[in-house]
Amino acid sequence: MNRLDRYIIANVLGLTAVTALGLTAIQTFIAFVSEAGELGGDFGFVELGLYIVLLVPSGLLTMLPMIALLGTLLGLGALASQGELVAMRAVGVSVLRLGRATTLAGVLLGMGAFMLGDWVAPAGQRAADTLRDVAKHGVDPNAAAGPVWLRQGNNVIHIRSLLGEDHVADVTAYTLNDDLSLAAVSQIDDGLYQDGRWRLSGIERTEFGDDRTTANSIEHADWTNEDLPPDVLHLFVLEAESLSMGGLVRLIHYMDDNGLDSGGYRLSLWRKLISPISVVVMMLLAIPFVLGPLRDSGAGQRLLIGILFGLGYWIVNEVVASTGQIYGWPPMLSAGLPTALVAVLAVWRMARFR
Repeated sequence: MNRLDRYIIANVLGLTAVTALGLTAIQTFIAFVSEAGELGGDFGFVELGLYIVLLVPSGLLTMLPMIALLGTLLGLGALASQGELVAMRAVGVSVLRLGRATTLAGVLLGMGAFMLGDWVAPAGQRAADTLRDVAKHGVDPNAAAGPVWLRQGNNVIHIRSLLGEDHVADVTAYTLNDDLSLAAVSQIDDGLYQDGRWRLSGIERTEFGDDRTTANSIEHADWTNEDLPPDVLHLFVLEAESLSMGGLVRLIHYMDDNGLDSGGYRLSLWRKLISPISVVVMMLLAIPFVLGPLRDSGAGQRLLIGILFGLGYWIVNEVVASTGQIYGWPPMLSAGLPTALVAVLAVWRMARFR
């Protein structure tokens, strides 16, 4: 990477940072106004402000492909407006060379998108949800949620009260035979995870035989199951947007092992994986626009075109993801089809300028 590459990368990333700051400020203001109607109880303006700040990484992650496109349009457009891009082309700098420098900038931004999507945004989302629930409803921040339905082998479990990831109450467990007929029903008052096992208390168990039904009470019992530790239970009740890639992978394995539909979580995983790639692709798409119809345009026109195309990409991405879930498309196809189409468009348009 020589001085010219560094110069292009600095211009692109600099304008991308300015664009990100501007769009994030607008989104934060809109979110603050829209959430102001939720004020009440201990959820005051201070809590609302902190709640909005914690959601900034999630919003930034959603807008990042558009930010990358706008930043590249403005960065390369500034070089074109000052005649620097024309001078580069005149001395033999090819479109491929411009694409290489822009790709390097995209890789740096994509690495930031990966860290944002896998660590910062999920942590911020969880912290924001906890802050809101505690302030508005007095929910224990260490508790997950309830009610919850789980399947563990031949057991279908209904947890009505999830007091914490290691503490459950008012649980009904349905045990099935291999032919899916009902073998037994257990009503459990309380369950606590200690020393690598679930310690259950207050058990009322009813077993269904071929010709008779047996009911008995058990004061205490231990259930040892390595497939359902507290962290897996906690992952199961979180929204997909609040999970890291590692959490999604572990949850997908759990659901597959127990015959559950993991399609939604697989789609979320693939979307997290493809997000950094979409950033690079959107930056490459800006090159033929700057060299072609937007070469002599002002910053305002470039900004308008970038916003329209970025919004169009976001809408298509969401529609394709939802359509894929409805019609059972492979998660990789549902998550990656819009990005693949934009990549083909970018390569085709760049090839016309070679």
